[in-house]
Amino acid sequence: MQKSVAIYTQGMHVRHRQRPEWGGGVVTRVESLTRPGGRDQRLWIKFGSAGLKTLLASSADLEIGEGTGAAEHTFAAREVASEGGWLGEIAKKKPEQAMAELPPSATDPFLLPERRLKNLLALYRFDGSAKLIDWAVAQSGLDDPLSRFNRTELEVFYKNWSLERDLALHRLVSEFRRRREPIDALIADAPKAALQVLQKFDRAR
Repeated sequence: MQKSVAIYTQGMHVRHRQRPEWGGGVVTRVESLTRPGGRDQRLWIKFGSAGLKTLLASSADLEIGEGTGAAEHTFAAREVASEGGWLGEIAKKKPEQAMAELPPSATDPFLLPERRLKNLLALYRFDGSAKLIDWAVAQSGLDDPLSRFNRTELEVFYKNWSLERDLALHRLVSEFRRRREPIDALIADAPKAALQVLQKFDRAR
């Protein structure tokens, strides 16, 4: 009986069960194969501690990481999904644009406004220079953002991203108020930085 082989796609996050020392990996390229035993895939995977490895899906003991789909908005996921790699990605979208985008969980109009608000408020855990690298890792999907960008670039990217976050929060809260929907309970435990942003917009009205 033919062994069932998982289907892997570019940008998927994986771990090699037999080689945990390799750390987490990202599938950077996938090639479909037809073998005597059935279909297979040749995978190029960039592991955090072992670099680029080429493996067969049928023989590699890989574990697909949780939340793989949630990371699809990151800079790294978009880069590996691009046929042209890094240069192809730049041709389509400049790094500063990609690094300023908010995650879909905070902007998707098909999500309930309450859910979007909760996800937006969660982004205020990044409070500037003190957590700049933490933000850059989450936003870029890169294990080491400083291998791609310098600190000055990251600071500019963060400033643009935080402005997008603040504007998105203002728009969403304004939407609640226009509809006269209760919002006090939803922002009661909001981070201090988020409340300061709302106060600033209120004063500007």
